[in-house]
Amino acid sequence: MRASELRDLTIDELRQKEQDFRKELFNLRFQSATGEIQNPKRINVVRKDIAKVLTIITEKQKDMEKQGAEKNA
Repeated sequence: MRASELRDLTIDELRQKEQDFRKELFNLRFQSATGEIQNPKRINVVRKDIAKVLTIITEKQKDMEKQGAEKNA
């Protein structure tokens, strides 16, 4: 998933995406352990997607904190 698509989502939607990606990663690792995995490269893609989501969540939280601090000043 592209970072630009993720930036359009809310923090709650991003957290849901993170959960979905983590479930997919678990399933892919399970398939890998049992030798049933179709596309082993998908594991790396999902790991990077999780990292993107976490990065964007952090960016949004810092932006919200910054806006809150500006309102109080």
